[in-house]
Amino acid sequence: MAKDPQTPLDDELARREQEADAQPVEGELEEALEAAEQAETEVSDNPEAELLAARVEELEQGLADAKDQALRAAAEAQNVRRRAEQEAEKARKFALEKFVKELLPVVDSLEKALEAMADEATEAHREGVSMTLKMQLDAMAKFGVEAVEPAGEPFDPQLHEAMAMVPNPELEPNTVMEVMQKGYLLNGRLVRPAMVVVSQAAG
Repeated sequence: MAKDPQTPLDDELARREQEADAQPVEGELEEALEAAEQAETEVSDNPEAELLAARVEELEQGLADAKDQALRAAAEAQNVRRRAEQEAEKARKFALEKFVKELLPVVDSLEKALEAMADEATEAHREGVSMTLKMQLDAMAKFGVEAVEPAGEPFDPQLHEAMAMVPNPELEPNTVMEVMQKGYLLNGRLVRPAMVVVSQAAG
């Protein structure tokens, strides 16, 4: 049987049917988007999930704080150890300071005895005192004691104590003219300043 020719009305009906078939696809897409939004809302509205998220954040913050405290404690322990080592080194270097101060008058006496010996003193006496003085100075040198003898050097108030100022045109002002008593250092630290006479400008 031959198919009846289509009229404009038939064409319009066919077009509308096609549009109706396409609409469910668009509707399904909108439904899928709405379902996804609803799922996100359900997750965010889930109090248990929120509690877990808050707990995780709290634990992470606690871990960060603990790491920070551990680093600070390690740094403080290192500083304490360094300070203790420095104090021990200082104590080792300068533990003899009082003892050295007690020995210095003995050295001074031996030096004065040598100076005071006149021709009437025998060579044996002079040699004995000289050797005793040398032994004393050598023993002190082994423990870091050194003499300060600044004759002819510029006056240094950190190391010298001026006993007098004397005009002297032959020397620059503030030059040590004479050492009345030697000074001493213990490992670089002043134990006793040198007592000196200092030059000043003439006139």
